[in-house]
Amino acid sequence: MSHVKAGGSSKNNHNNAGARLGVKRFGGQRVHAGAVLVRQTGATKIAGKGTYMSRNFTIHAAKDGFVSFVKVRKRSFTGRTHPRTQVVVQ
Repeated sequence: MSHVKAGGSSKNNHNNAGARLGVKRFGGQRVHAGAVLVRQTGATKIAGKGTYMSRNFTIHAAKDGFVSFVKVRKRSFTGRTHPRTQVVVQ
């Protein structure tokens, strides 16, 4: 005999909209100041020259120019390096 009441189950209960994350402007594209370049969760890509990162890790263009992506090694607090993509507007 069971000593725990039936808890029930709720399947198919994931009905929320997607976050629309990702790269919004690609390498070589012309952008204006303030344009959203990348929407992301966490700093998987980092802001370089001509860009800035907002509170929710979205990278924006700080000036008019052309977007480019550069592979860099980012040093962490412990001294270990991590590969990251740097977003640059020139």
